[in-house]
Amino acid sequence: MAKHNYDETGNMVSYFVFSFLSVFLVPYTLAAISSTKSPSLSGCQCQHCIAQRERIRKRERGSLLSPKLRRRTFIILAGWSITAFFAYKILTAENTSKIYDPFEILGISTSATVKDIKSHYKKLSRKFHPDKVKLGVNETMEMVEAKFVEITKAYKALTDETIRQNWLNHGHPDGRQEVNTAIALPSWMSDNIWVLAAYGIIFGGALPALVGRWWFGNLEKTKDGVHARSAATFFKTLTEESGIDDVTTSLGKAFEYEHRVKIAKADGELDQLETQIKEQLGAKWTELVKVAEAVPGAHDSRRRAFVLLYAHLLRLPVHNSSLQKEQTELLLQTPTLLNSMLNITMSRNWLLPTLAAMRLHAYITQALLPSKADLKAAQLPGIEQSEAAALSKSESTDFSDAVSTLSKSESSELVNAHKALECLGQTEIVDASFKVIGERFVTPSSFVHLVVKLRVDPLDKDGKPVPIPKQDKENEKRDNEFLLSKKDAEDLPNGDYASQYAHTPYWPANRKPSWWIVLADVKSNKVVVPPIKVTDVPVADTQRGIDYRAYKIQFQAPQNVGLFTWKVIVLNDTFVGDEASRDVVLKIDDPSVLNADDANDEDDISDPEEDSLAGQMALMRGGSVKKSQPQDGEDGEDGEDDEDDESTTDDDQEEKGDGSSSDSDSD
Repeated sequence: MAKHNYDETGNMVSYFVFSFLSVFLVPYTLAAISSTKSPSLSGCQCQHCIAQRERIRKRERGSLLSPKLRRRTFIILAGWSITAFFAYKILTAENTSKIYDPFEILGISTSATVKDIKSHYKKLSRKFHPDKVKLGVNETMEMVEAKFVEITKAYKALTDETIRQNWLNHGHPDGRQEVNTAIALPSWMSDNIWVLAAYGIIFGGALPALVGRWWFGNLEKTKDGVHARSAATFFKTLTEESGIDDVTTSLGKAFEYEHRVKIAKADGELDQLETQIKEQLGAKWTELVKVAEAVPGAHDSRRRAFVLLYAHLLRLPVHNSSLQKEQTELLLQTPTLLNSMLNITMSRNWLLPTLAAMRLHAYITQALLPSKADLKAAQLPGIEQSEAAALSKSESTDFSDAVSTLSKSESSELVNAHKALECLGQTEIVDASFKVIGERFVTPSSFVHLVVKLRVDPLDKDGKPVPIPKQDKENEKRDNEFLLSKKDAEDLPNGDYASQYAHTPYWPANRKPSWWIVLADVKSNKVVVPPIKVTDVPVADTQRGIDYRAYKIQFQAPQNVGLFTWKVIVLNDTFVGDEASRDVVLKIDDPSVLNADDANDEDDISDPEEDSLAGQMALMRGGSVKKSQPQDGEDGEDGEDDEDDESTTDDDQEEKGDGSSSDSDSD
């Protein structure tokens, strides 16, 4: 009959807790270690970017004297401490479930004879007999007596016939034993009222509350990871004609639901920042606050976020540490919010708000105020926004005017500007075309690939694009291999290209540039197909063989026959003004052109030459052949005879068919 009891030693609990924690902690620790390793990427070498990367490193990791300890770090440390404790218990625990083996107890082999067993037992009895043994340092008389009894039982199990049968049949010299089934809990865990109360609190209260919070918290979030009210704000405030100011105010409204902060004591500095913003923007600030409904008292959280956002765009310094942290968290939320906004505008195929949201990424990254003036030059160190606005009167689209201004003023920022130019560039669309796999024509509702070839033209020290020689001919084999592949981006030519961190001295995180490829119908203000976002557009380098990288977008062609004039627009999400566009024409042909094209191909293949072996065999079967053309210098008598023969043959056929004389035909 089975007898149930508790595991008083706690060994089974130790095994269970050790296994459970190991399964959880090993992948969790590996993921934490991999996330803390910063990628070995180089970046802009200007002093401003180097200082910013150092500030980012200190914020994310802390310093040696004050390390950055996150909640995840405490969980890992506590988990491994508990795991080490139970591992020690397992290693030092006594094994009570060992199978009884008299040979092992006596220390003899299983092939020993009875004589050997008796001889060995006599030696052990003289050694372990309680009356003869000398106690060691850590030994007691009870331990010696137990050892002697164990040896005696093992000896009898091998020599006494009755005891030997008990051992063989029941596994123990004393015969049948009770079956003990241990419960993997010590008795104090079930008898203690406080332990039972803890069970009730954890499994009856805390766990359901945690699951409910997770469930209902997910219901408040969209698939883009933003609050549902933020998405609703984008739906309500944006229209088909929304520009970049409308997108900015809509973004400011959404911060009320995303940027939840306690009202800090730094309201005085916040008021000063708002005063400085109002001095620079004037009446426009009043209008923006009114549109965004960032009124003090009614929407304090929205107002704080709106002020901190425009303080960043105007590059106003924030001195209070709590406000700096608040502004950093706010800025790091903007990519998620803007991506959610893009999904909403693209679902309606609106072109203008889509492009505005894409451009706002770069303005926030470079801390530049979105305006009608060209502030592209203000991305260089030493050029203020007001100076860039004055330079924008020139028709130049590069940085040559800004570099010239720094050179004339002998500014100390000229060196940093030259280093920043090494990370900047001008995006170029090398080619953009529509392709259909296996066909030369595009028919209605067919699957079309828009293939766009991109590269970044580097800039020289004067801020002008370095001239890159154009290819004399396209690589048709390379284009076909990419078109047939399942990848959306072509593998880089040499395989060892590595992008670097961009020139972002005001962005609170390390950043690599990305690009959007948009296929737009400018006339109807619509996005034709959902844009794609690409990375690692190579910088053109003829010495390394990097000329471009191809990307493709697959979509279904329109159902109508005709010409569709669209535009491919490529925008950079990191650098202001780095855009490129190209007009593309999609011609939709009637499906009958495919049949005609196939017929032409068959005709070219089915008619062999008259003088070839295939032509002779075709003539024997009565098929058609191509007449061989006479070579130069062979139009003598043979040629005249051939002409006569042909004319005679024609005349004969006409006589047979029409019944008229050959003379009348020749006349």
